[in-house]
Amino acid sequence: MTTSFGADSIQPPTGWIALSFLTVAVFFNLCLVAQVLTVGLAIFYSSDWWNIHVWLVRGYGGLALILLILVYLSPFPRRVRSLTASMPVFLGLQFLTIHLMLPLKVLHPLTGFMLFSVSTTLVHYAQRLAFPKPDLA
Repeated sequence: MTTSFGADSIQPPTGWIALSFLTVAVFFNLCLVAQVLTVGLAIFYSSDWWNIHVWLVRGYGGLALILLILVYLSPFPRRVRSLTASMPVFLGLQFLTIHLMLPLKVLHPLTGFMLFSVSTTLVHYAQRLAFPKPDLA
């Protein structure tokens, strides 16, 4: 069975690779949600939450590299590969905009939302790969 994602039709990964990829993608996405919640708590409730916000990204940043390795272990669709490859780029932009480029700090929230959007889209694609709907022919 082939799965079509736009113009990208290939034999999708099956078994443990697809399920592992989905699991890591979901966990990455949940970490992003937790990071957004902790920054909100740090701003609107108590600045003590800021340390948790900072440590979250240090803790889950490596998940993007795990996803990148997994996506090249099996023939994932191009769309999934490009979304996965963009996540370390957005994480790098997050780091640069907050630590190095002072005038560009205003872009930090934007790159964070773009990272969340990419991550959420990747979860949807990974779910469709791990649990494909049967063909109704």
